[in-house]
Amino acid sequence: MRPRHHRERHHISRTGWLRAAVLGANDGILSTASLILGVASATHSSNGILVSGVSGLVAGALSMAAGEYVSVSSQADAEKADLEQERQELAHDKEGELQELKHIYVRRGLDQRLAGEVAEQLTRKDALGAHLRDELGISKDMQARPGLAALASALSFSTGAAVPLAAGLIAPLAWAIAAVYATSLVFLVVLGAVGARAGGALMLPASLRVTFWGAFAMAVTAGIGSLFNVRL
Repeated sequence: MRPRHHRERHHISRTGWLRAAVLGANDGILSTASLILGVASATHSSNGILVSGVSGLVAGALSMAAGEYVSVSSQADAEKADLEQERQELAHDKEGELQELKHIYVRRGLDQRLAGEVAEQLTRKDALGAHLRDELGISKDMQARPGLAALASALSFSTGAAVPLAAGLIAPLAWAIAAVYATSLVFLVVLGAVGARAGGALMLPASLRVTFWGAFAMAVTAGIGSLFNVRL
């Protein structure tokens, strides 16, 4: 009989892109909807909805991309520095690094003999990879990717921002505020559920959390906008 391969899919491998995508889409919906509601409440103008929505989408997408790129680049720089340090240590003190790896496996529950054998075999195969993974916790799945993170943030923000913008432009002006508010809340519920599902968490608490704070932020912004009466 041919052996069957046991394959597992863990949610931890998704945390990098999932965090950026969920954060970007959530910010896109919430910040753009709040901006549109504030301007619409003050101006009662379709031009105000268009200008505020498009400006919020473009500025937010670029800001998210730049911020994510800088943040993840800092993480990538730290990983590269650690990688170079480990490479130098392996070049100058192989025995010391071998013992360090052995002690790591002992602390994880292996006996001295088995830990030594595991450390020696992994060192022969890929010493640098073993130290990066088991000493520093750096793996290929978890490595920082600034470009990918920035792109995911920009795209997800733009996608999220397009929702309230489209609702505000499609609905009649008299119903624009209600349409933006209702549409944004619905998509925030969906976003919270999708993010929780992809991450292996409970969907209801995530959806309620996202929706509550989203509704609060939009209500506050709309209230501030209603204090002004500007004609465009």
